[in-house]
Amino acid sequence: MKTLFFFLLLFSCLAFRPAPVVYRVDTAASKLTWTGYAEVGSWAPSGTVQLRQGQLEYGGNTLRNGRFEIDMRTIAHPNPDLQNHLRGTDFFAVEQFPTAVFELREVVGTEAVGQLTVKGITRPLRFPVRITRAGGTLRVQGTASVDRTQFGVQFNSSSFFQNLGDHAIRNDFQLAFDMVAATGLAKQ
Repeated sequence: MKTLFFFLLLFSCLAFRPAPVVYRVDTAASKLTWTGYAEVGSWAPSGTVQLRQGQLEYGGNTLRNGRFEIDMRTIAHPNPDLQNHLRGTDFFAVEQFPTAVFELREVVGTEAVGQLTVKGITRPLRFPVRITRAGGTLRVQGTASVDRTQFGVQFNSSSFFQNLGDHAIRNDFQLAFDMVAATGLAKQ
């Protein structure tokens, strides 16, 4: 009987996991920076885009079940012509698709695993992350490499168009992020 009680107690302790804590992203304290690249040469325009809202769960020393909405209408670049072109139908068609979403499933080791939706198209995405936790605050940093052509953004891609020369744009762009999230923030 003591053995049975011991195994039941042990099983109960192993099965018990504290409920995950929900952290909401502080959009004002968080930053997203994008960088695109020319196929030829060193041209690499860079700019920003803003998070609309985000939240994630932290429990058992791991992140999971996050959802982050990016306001594509805020794509910014110092050159207004390039900024408008990126917002237009050749690239992200922000009038029709004003929001992109990344849904985090889990973090395995130092790699985030989830799904990115851009222009209504959802694809898996994995990228390295660094997580710093201090009290009721989390800081999540990293850089994701995104192949724009997987989301229907084919403008000047040498994968789809011939003889572009120095007008060719690489398919992948980088999205660097530095997000701050806290437990006491209200939903935005």
